[in-house]
Amino acid sequence: PILASAHERSCIRLWSIQGNLMKELLPFSEQPSGPLTALCTDIFTKILLTGSKEGYVIRWNIASFLEDSRNKKNKIKEELCWRAHATEVVDLFIEEEKNVVVTASIDGSVRLWHAVTGYYFGYFGQARKFELSDTSRLILPSDVKDFSAIIKVESQHMEKKKVIYPLTLDRDK
Repeated sequence: PILASAHERSCIRLWSIQGNLMKELLPFSEQPSGPLTALCTDIFTKILLTGSKEGYVIRWNIASFLEDSRNKKNKIKEELCWRAHATEVVDLFIEEEKNVVVTASIDGSVRLWHAVTGYYFGYFGQARKFELSDTSRLILPSDVKDFSAIIKVESQHMEKKKVIYPLTLDRDK
């Protein structure tokens, strides 16, 4: 078992049941996610989803880390980031059977997204039926302008290295 907490400075903390901090994560994506307001996992605790005050959803792969959290090679990977709402995400969950993420916002909208790609399927209350099998059409809600971004680099923050740059005069240059 593991506990996860989301914080105002965009970090996620993973805790053991004994109350020990196991890992602290910060989003790696280019989009400023802002304070985190919601989080959930899939039923097998392989995927962690976070929602933010700015309307972003971030998908993290935590499976290898949870298998053996002491092994430094097992990292948590930020896989996907997309703008789900123009305002704060207040709740979200993943429906694994249909591979769908459902998000809710303070603007009163509830939207459906493809869990792997972040493609928009529609919103609750729309006139047309949801077409969950077609992920090739790139459509967006009217208030969102950014497509989902697949994170291609590993989500690890650079450690500060102490570098010494001695000042020397080179008369030839």
